[in-house]
Amino acid sequence: MRYMNAVRGSAMAVIVTSAALAMSGCQPDGGGTDNGNSGVTPSATVSSAPPSDTPEPTGSASVSPASSASASTSAPGGSAATCSADSLKATARQAAVRPAGTGTGAAVVEFTNVSGQTCALNGHPTVAGAGNGSPEMNVPLTVKPTGATASVQVAPGGKAWVKLTFVQVQGEGDGYCVSGSAPVLYPTMVVGLPGSGAHQVALDDGQFAECDDTVTVTAVSAAEPS
Repeated sequence: MRYMNAVRGSAMAVIVTSAALAMSGCQPDGGGTDNGNSGVTPSATVSSAPPSDTPEPTGSASVSPASSASASTSAPGGSAATCSADSLKATARQAAVRPAGTGTGAAVVEFTNVSGQTCALNGHPTVAGAGNGSPEMNVPLTVKPTGATASVQVAPGGKAWVKLTFVQVQGEGDGYCVSGSAPVLYPTMVVGLPGSGAHQVALDDGQFAECDDTVTVTAVSAAEPS
């Protein structure tokens, strides 16, 4: 019995000692607690609000290339992307100030931003004569650009303009061209802007009558020409 009691006493001592050691191992020391929390805190921080030097989550990262693309198509100092073709509505009218003669002389083309976002226009237009409803069947005109280019930020509902000045038709009736060539009539013009597509426009009254298939164009402007 004494032997069994001694064994039992020894076993209890071992159990108590082991429990004490186990509990001692579970008690955090200064270094262990800091290291454990250091591994969890950045993860929690990243999931709730990523710091600036931490890579964005996959969803956010996918937006970054679009932001870069927008910046690359914007003018220096601006943040608006270049207007897409379908964000613009184009119309044309005969200009009040135009060369003397009996043809169209000059036309003002107006671009209205019909999207919900501010966008930018820049550069000189391309111009081609075309029939009604046939923008792909066009005759490119020789373009003579005039004036410096600058980015024009166009707010939703805002407008920008270019002016087209043609070689004027002279005389009555069918008229004539000073160069000796025959005057040309185009029902519409296809006006293209850098990065913003081509737009078919017709005059609110009549056709485009011009000589020599040559046109002088202004750069896109925020000021409406006369």
